[in-house]
Amino acid sequence: MHQVILIHPEAPPKPAAGHTCNGCGVCCLSEPCPVGRVVSVKRTGACVALRWDAPLARYRCGLITTGPSRGSIWWRRLMQRYIAAGQGCDSTLEVVVEGDASTAFTR
Repeated sequence: MHQVILIHPEAPPKPAAGHTCNGCGVCCLSEPCPVGRVVSVKRTGACVALRWDAPLARYRCGLITTGPSRGSIWWRRLMQRYIAAGQGCDSTLEVVVEGDASTAFTR
């Protein structure tokens, strides 16, 4: 299956599955994680909670960075657990950039 996703031109390249997450955004741009499905009210397409962090030049989960209780340690830890933060890249998608660097095809 091919899917076109728009990636910020300054986003880092997708790491290999199992390697440390670098905020490339490919996983969340292609489909929401289980908790992202709840807030996005959809199963496909980009997660509405995904945020571009310009100073860090990477994508971040808005449930952690701008969530309703972002100052709460328990909220951050719960959201980090729900999105599997720190577990490494779990996306097996292959990204092929064609033409404009902000457009990628996933397989």
